Amino acid sequence: MNILMFGPNGSGKGTQGAIVKKKYNLPHIESGAIFRENIGKGTEIGLKAKEYINRGELVPDEITIPMILDRLKKDDCKKGWLLDGFPRSKEQAVKLDEALKASGLALNVVIEVGLDREIAKNRIMGRRLCANDNNHPNNVFIDAIKPKGDKCRVCGGKLSSRADDQDGEAINKRHNIYYDTQTGTLAAAYYFKGLAKKDPKIKYVTIDGAPSLEKVNAELMSKLPS
Repeated sequence: MNILMFGPNGSGKGTQGAIVKKKYNLPHIESGAIFRENIGKGTEIGLKAKEYINRGELVPDEITIPMILDRLKKDDCKKGWLLDGFPRSKEQAVKLDEALKASGLALNVVIEVGLDREIAKNRIMGRRLCANDNNHPNNVFIDAIKPKGDKCRVCGGKLSSRADDQDGEAINKRHNIYYDTQTGTLAAAYYFKGLAKKDPKIKYVTIDGAPSLEKVNAELMSKLPS
């Protein structure tokens, strides 16, 4: 099962991705991790990527896509993969589609976690980290996991917030890219949605990320292939 996953920061995409990974026993491939791995190992393509990163420039698709394809061809991906964090633009979607087809890698499922932009921003700014366990869910804007004052709702530990979670301008910039339906990440998702309408072998799954984690997960599981 080869899966692409889309969703704005704050939508719970990472949590749902972990559930999908477990359901199909797939490696969760995240684009940022691929860069770090190649740069850390000093691979030829990683060194090329590092040159751009060191100059503060975006790594060209001509480097990024081969790096991703190389990862998708490794032994742990033989039974499938879950790709998250790429593509981020319509142009990248077209190039990835062409590269997958040229490599004989069939795309089976595309998941889009939808969420209102303002809700997504509030969720990010409302996240709180427990000093005892960062996995304890605490968010001041979500009633189901609202902390007890400044204490963790799970264990009572001290809570803090990440600086980047409180940077509204930075969140807006990320969301400007994601919610752009002409050239941005949603445009990339819609490109694959168009492919799915023409190709019955591709299933495009849309879920609402607004309800509780349990409800979102139940909707996702009901729409995924068995």
